[in-house]
Amino acid sequence: MPAINEPAATKTIIVAEFTVEPFEASAPGPHVLAAIAAAESGANEQVEIEIGPFGTAITGPADQILALVDKVNRAAVNSGASRVSLQISSQ
Repeated sequence: MPAINEPAATKTIIVAEFTVEPFEASAPGPHVLAAIAAAESGANEQVEIEIGPFGTAITGPADQILALVDKVNRAAVNSGASRVSLQISSQ
């Protein structure tokens, strides 16, 4: 596997949008709340979190966002998620 170009990862801004399932009609389930809490744990002056009714977006430097994506996925799965859909795009 080729080495990651760290300087580029630090400067590149990406958006990671995720949706956690299963959906619960009345309120977010523990798997959703855990994923959101993991995302919020990385919020700082460079990382923006946007929580929506059907998904969450985290925006910031690639190195920070990619580390948060790992935390989000682990938190969701460990809390009972049956699926985590993830889309990453660069700005």
